[in-house]
Amino acid sequence: MSSSPRILISMDIEGVAGVWRPEQTQAGQSEYERARRWMTQEANAAIRGAWAGGAGAVLVNDSHGHFGNLLADELDPRAELIQGKPRRLGMMAGVDQAIDGVLMIGWHARAKTTGVLAHTSNSFAFARVWLGGLELGEVGLYGALAGELGVPVLLVSGCDVMAPEAQALGPDVAVLGVKWSEGARSGRSLSPEAARQLIEQSSQAAVQRCAAGQAPAPWRPQWAQADASAGLQLRVQCQTPALADVFALWPHLQRESADTVSLRCASVQDAVRSLNALGAMSSVLR
Repeated sequence: MSSSPRILISMDIEGVAGVWRPEQTQAGQSEYERARRWMTQEANAAIRGAWAGGAGAVLVNDSHGHFGNLLADELDPRAELIQGKPRRLGMMAGVDQAIDGVLMIGWHARAKTTGVLAHTSNSFAFARVWLGGLELGEVGLYGALAGELGVPVLLVSGCDVMAPEAQALGPDVAVLGVKWSEGARSGRSLSPEAARQLIEQSSQAAVQRCAAGQAPAPWRPQWAQADASAGLQLRVQCQTPALADVFALWPHLQRESADTVSLRCASVQDAVRSLNALGAMSSVLR
């Protein structure tokens, strides 16, 4: 382990302080420009913290929606920025570039919970997602992807309903709440400035532990299946039967019910790529 770790910061927007409504997360809506600036400022707080904690390099992955939200000209110049889609590792792009630890900033709870703007991967397409028998949201899916590649998650920030999903990644993963849900689109939040201060402090502490060789273990769940050689089962409950109709065009995908499909995958990486491919397929019904 290097004493100057390479850090990946994966940025989402729904868990950013002050973000509550869908229009704040959607390009072209009136509140989006302000929210993407808050997102960029939280990224900068994590970058500052990572460097103060001893990072030797920092990559920032723009991980929301079209993957083109962060304001490149306002980003701390010490970091490199990953944007655009499609890309093979989705929200964890860059994790295969000799990364020593991941900071997941602005993330959210999985679909069908009371978390702020909760969803899993694609709110239009997917109601619930299971991998290896475990129901997972984006935190679990991408935490498992990082773990499969031997990279630990150091810190996750977002709302309080997201916290148990992050804590399931391991007892030593730092979890930071910047807002508290009273429903999918309501609650209380730290001010953006106060949230940035905590993100910077928490990122510094997390990277310091990583630099000292005290990072959490990469998350490798014991997948609930009898025959590991058969691969991981990715199971998806769709938002509508019409979406299942579209997904069932994939020759190797099984139709389990009117709205539920499944697919055997060789790895977490393959499962995440398959889920993102299904999300792309769903666009034919938009």
